[in-house]
Amino acid sequence: MGPDVTRQQNAQLKILHLLNDGGDELSARIIEAHARDHQVRVVNLRERELSYEQLVDEIFAHDKVVSW
Repeated sequence: MGPDVTRQQNAQLKILHLLNDGGDELSARIIEAHARDHQVRVVNLRERELSYEQLVDEIFAHDKVVSW
C-alpha cells in the first residue's frame, strides 16, 4: 500500500445518522461504533430540530449519511 491509501484508511469521516423513527438497539450500537473512529452527528427527524434547508446543508457537509 502506498502512503495515500494508508492516509485514506486512517482518515476520520464525518458521518451523519438520520433517525426516521427514532433510534433502536441496532442503530445505537452502530452509531457508537462509528463514534469511536469518526466524527458523528445524529439527527432525530421526529424531533424536527432542523429546517429542510439545514438538513440538506448537513447532508452535504458530511462524507457519509446513514438513514435509519
